[in-house]
Amino acid sequence: MIDPRAVIDPQARLADDVEVGPFAVIGPRVEIGSGSRIGPHCVIQGPTRIGRDNHIYQFASIGDAPQDKKYAGEPTRLEIGDRNTIREFVTINRGTVQDKGVTRIGDDNWIMAYVHIAHDCEVGSHTIFANSASLAGHVRVEDHAILGGFTLVHQFCALGAHCFTAFGTVLGKDVPPYVMVSGNPARPHGLNIEGLKRRGFGADALRALKQAYRTLYRSGLTLEEALARLRDQAAESPEVEALVRFLEGQTRGIVR
Repeated sequence: MIDPRAVIDPQARLADDVEVGPFAVIGPRVEIGSGSRIGPHCVIQGPTRIGRDNHIYQFASIGDAPQDKKYAGEPTRLEIGDRNTIREFVTINRGTVQDKGVTRIGDDNWIMAYVHIAHDCEVGSHTIFANSASLAGHVRVEDHAILGGFTLVHQFCALGAHCFTAFGTVLGKDVPPYVMVSGNPARPHGLNIEGLKRRGFGADALRALKQAYRTLYRSGLTLEEALARLRDQAAESPEVEALVRFLEGQTRGIVR
């Protein structure tokens, strides 16, 4: 399953059925789980742990040192879950000691060509990163978020669950869950209704989220005033409750 032209460090640990293409380089302290496929010319450095059934395509660079001038060789790491697709020329860096020391990618993510995920980012599960989307350091992307091509995200921003960014979006603030944004700088453009329907959100949930969106974006209230009203609405809607939790934890302000 390992091409004889690949270079595998003796300290790397690969499950017996891992496939490795020609001229791939896998360094020390790399773990790769069963069913995973590593394409030709990939470079994977450690400490990195990659779960089961991942497919990493050719020319990807995974787990190399963070692009941070403060980095001085500390033993930080990268953790990738299961069933992720990572396409050509993707770069994912390890963490830094200035944060938690780890970059994390969840499960079932679709990460297209030329995407960059910087140090200390946390990406949930079932996300989609279209071509050339880029995360600066310390960014959090929650489950089911979709980033359009060439989306650029400033460090320390957070993207809530089920949000959607159009191509070429530039983010310097947080994106609340369920919201669609576009532009430079990004502006809100309603709820990600089609995405929510595809994921099984029912009529009652959508109705509650539409009311919450009007409160947050169309009521003329300050963020603090809108949040007070949303807390009342959250009492009858777990979906709105998730929105409230996100807003209570934001630190950079939100796209508004």
